[in-house]
Amino acid sequence: MDATIDRPERPGKRRRVSSSVVDMQSAIAQPGSIKINVTGAYIIDHDYDGDGSSSGSSPSHDADDHEQTHQHHKRDIRLPNHTSVVSHVAADIGGSLAKVVYFSRENGDAASGGRLHFLSFETEKIDDCIEYLRWLQSKHKATNDLNGTNGINGTLKPEPKLSVFATGGGAYKFYDLIKSRLGVDLSREDEMECLIRGLDFFITEIPDEVFTYHDEDQENVMHYQPARSDVYPYLLVNIGSGVSMVKVEGPSKYQRIGGTSLGGGTLWGILSLLTGVTSFDNMLALADKGDNSAVDLLVGDIYGEGTGYEKIGLSERTIASSFGKVLKRKREAERTAEDGGTWVNKGGYGKKPPVPETNGSINGDTAMPAATITGDSGRMFKPEDISRSLLYAISNNIGQIAYLQSEKHNLQRIYFGGSFIRGHQQTIHTLSYAIKFWSKGSKQAFFLRHEGYLGAVGAFLRRRPEGWGRRGSVVEEEVIK
Repeated sequence: MDATIDRPERPGKRRRVSSSVVDMQSAIAQPGSIKINVTGAYIIDHDYDGDGSSSGSSPSHDADDHEQTHQHHKRDIRLPNHTSVVSHVAADIGGSLAKVVYFSRENGDAASGGRLHFLSFETEKIDDCIEYLRWLQSKHKATNDLNGTNGINGTLKPEPKLSVFATGGGAYKFYDLIKSRLGVDLSREDEMECLIRGLDFFITEIPDEVFTYHDEDQENVMHYQPARSDVYPYLLVNIGSGVSMVKVEGPSKYQRIGGTSLGGGTLWGILSLLTGVTSFDNMLALADKGDNSAVDLLVGDIYGEGTGYEKIGLSERTIASSFGKVLKRKREAERTAEDGGTWVNKGGYGKKPPVPETNGSINGDTAMPAATITGDSGRMFKPEDISRSLLYAISNNIGQIAYLQSEKHNLQRIYFGGSFIRGHQQTIHTLSYAIKFWSKGSKQAFFLRHEGYLGAVGAFLRRRPEGWGRRGSVVEEEVIK
């Protein structure tokens, strides 16, 4: 049961491909055995597609009445020439998020092709994810109208069941739960293979999916890349709850060469303790408003205002020590309090402190007061500044480790994936700058518009597509027939 890729004979020319009854019956009888036609594929927003028509098949229009607990990615991938039945859905279930990829027909019309949808759930809400898959099951059954005796030569069509392919640790942790709730056999796919398969698909098949970041070009900081065939070798840095770094020399030739436990889960966990904000997206929104210089010790703080250590490439704004001002400011505040008899929040004595300025709420997440972040130290640090500082610390750390691994293994192209990034410009800037700084411009950082869905897309493709050897992305003898 392979997923294969149909390509145009002449690049740039679109053509419509109709599904025969035999093709549809084969796809139904063997769920997951389809040809994915990427001819004319392009990325669109939910509210507008490249043909100028609204998306009648966008999940935001089809959602049922219960409370929405998932987040849809703001861009679909339009497949205008894929007309075959797709009878499977894929999920990448990680430590923090469960990512789902599925196909739907455009406005219910097979002749109009369809699109790939991307959505995510917090893993702790896995029950909601399973219920959504159950809803997709019922929708799939109704849309394809597979009951009755309308098969080839009047034969009875098989009972329609949406197959589920899953990867990530949750594919094992929640295996029995998903299988029992959905009543299907859950196919568990290797996590690293899915990541590489998904990334290769995006690089080779989807124009404008991959981009580089250029802060020197303020009018166009993101430079989108065309689909390319010269894929290997490269370094994949997948940033989820933790970080894995994988050296990839071919679709089946890869090695995890390193990583770090300081990833998205670290940012999420520490900021939930320090700021009271519980949503990852709201933490990023806080970081957007923050000033890390209020928390971090900068080179300019050491050498004097307006002065850096330019001889070794360190500007005055370079971070010398993440959170380096915290202890100093704490001690200064304590000395001031002792000298002036002002309240100190450790013995419960002195004057009553003024009501601290609060930072309001972001999408229902209320940050702690700016003057009393946490604990009993009486620290005066804003949640926004703390968020920005920690985001920089983790991103810089990942960027430097990625550079060192690429240098050790002689890899020039570094692809950053994973749900930690989320298209967030500060994060992308920091990772890109780290690679450019440490490599002195000899290496390139690449990013993706669907960076969090590499594993889910790889599971959706399930097996190495038969036609990929044409672009050098699969070894011919390893193709599963």
